[in-house]
Amino acid sequence: MVDLSFYQLPQVSSLPPSSPVSPPARSNHPMTLKPRQPKTANLVASTAATSASTRVLHSPSFEPIAFSDADRYAVWNNAMCDEIAALRSNHTWSLVPFHSSMNVVGSRWVYRIKRRVDGSIERYKARLVARGFTQQEGIDYSETFSPVIKQATVRLVFSIAVSRNWKIHQLDIHNAFLIGVLTKEVYMKQPPGFVDSSLPSHVCKLHKSLYGLKQAPRAWYTCLSDFLLSIGFRASKVDTSLFILSDGTNIFYLLVYVDDILLTGSNSAMLHHLIQLLSSEFKLRDLGAFHYFLGIEVQSTGMGLMLRQHKYIFDILTRAGMTSYKPVDTPVSPSKVILLPDHSFFDPT
Repeated sequence: MVDLSFYQLPQVSSLPPSSPVSPPARSNHPMTLKPRQPKTANLVASTAATSASTRVLHSPSFEPIAFSDADRYAVWNNAMCDEIAALRSNHTWSLVPFHSSMNVVGSRWVYRIKRRVDGSIERYKARLVARGFTQQEGIDYSETFSPVIKQATVRLVFSIAVSRNWKIHQLDIHNAFLIGVLTKEVYMKQPPGFVDSSLPSHVCKLHKSLYGLKQAPRAWYTCLSDFLLSIGFRASKVDTSLFILSDGTNIFYLLVYVDDILLTGSNSAMLHHLIQLLSSEFKLRDLGAFHYFLGIEVQSTGMGLMLRQHKYIFDILTRAGMTSYKPVDTPVSPSKVILLPDHSFFDPT
């Protein structure tokens, strides 16, 4: 141990007394501080719409991700305008003043190119989707459900229709998720690129459901099932997306997969009558004999239905970058010999 008793600290000279600090001069500037506003109060879209004179007129073959990329093309801008016009004619929302107690969800545009079975472009579709992941359970939604038919039910109905030589009609409901009525109050920011210039700080109070909302599939299913039950259909107890209509002599099956409907039955005249009833209640397209359903291409032949997934497989190869690869009969190399182990099995079962 080191002895430091002999070590003396140097003397520090005393500091002169400090002069009293004068209080800071009082400012006469009339500036006042405002309280911080919540993030949801910033409701004006930050992206400015492209002028019509600078938009590209040719039709692109890609699906843009951001609104700024899509707005440069006339076909995508027309698709967005058609979507907004459909939402306004459906009275999907009304503008209300923003309040800090509101849980305001965002929205974004999703762009899809609808293609035919042969891969050619059918139309450009722009869909306004709500950012439903910011919804709060118990505040702006309660229960959720999605009408998805089971694969076993599809195969069963197909086999019945083929064995009895029934026609199968495919129906497409236009904007199915926009039909359901909301039971909870949901507030959303104004769509990007379509903010009302006279009310830029207002929010959209949704009256009808919108794609992306957690309760949108359930609202659509409730609306559809209520109508089907009112005209005589009954819901299957095994599969909630299968509806059956029977009057003793005729029987009809209706399958629902989100917004796609398959309808088949024993009486062709009554089948067309049911389609007319559906078209009187919902805006739909009768695609005739079904040809593409759940990623399956369907071709009717004299022996029945031929099912294949050529487009589905080609899409997988395109995403994997393997479209230029050579096809083979089997993915296993024929040059390798597979041998069984030398030891025998004690229990052959």
